[in-house]
Amino acid sequence: MSDYTLNASVRNDLGKGASRRLRRANAQVPAIIYGGEQAPQPIAVDKTSFYKALEDEAFFSSVINLSVDGQAQQVVVRDLQRHPFKPLVTHADFLRVDATHELTLNVPLHVVGEDACAAIKDQDGELHQLASEVEISCLPKDLPEYLEIDISAVEMGTTLHLSDLTVPAGVTLVALTHGEDHDNAILSVTKAKVRGSEAEEGEEEAGGEEAAGEGDAE
Repeated sequence: MSDYTLNASVRNDLGKGASRRLRRANAQVPAIIYGGEQAPQPIAVDKTSFYKALEDEAFFSSVINLSVDGQAQQVVVRDLQRHPFKPLVTHADFLRVDATHELTLNVPLHVVGEDACAAIKDQDGELHQLASEVEISCLPKDLPEYLEIDISAVEMGTTLHLSDLTVPAGVTLVALTHGEDHDNAILSVTKAKVRGSEAEEGEEEAGGEEAAGEGDAE
């Protein structure tokens, strides 16, 4: 796992007005820590390091070292509230992590081997990725940054499902624990649809035939 450390302070001035003032100061982001046996704790996270961490995909599927007024806690990102049109995070939710308890989290799904896939490279196939992330359950020590699926040997017309994923030891795909009918499709490789100039030529030919038919009828 990647190592992320954020600094924060306890937030005693609460309410929407307090949060707005905090955002206007532009140095911290209002947030909350919850979960475990402790009560929820409103905090303010240092904005610069937080925004830099948000640039990394792995940040969202990593255990984060959060120092709150010097007291270390381990957390994961549970939710972010964003401004409707500005590139701003207006509030963050962090979930406390217990090393002895499994956590449930979405991790990114990475597709590799596309350049070596004959169905795509030689047979004019298209990759359709149907899921960009996968929900898993595991102990914090087993948390992967992402899951990977290799499509280099996938044939034309193939659809791969959750059960086709190889997951690390200690990691469970949550959907599959609910039965085979939850074995959702995650990607497929299909024949590329005709488009562009070929489609236009086909439309022109069809139009010409229709016009000729109308002339014959007259």
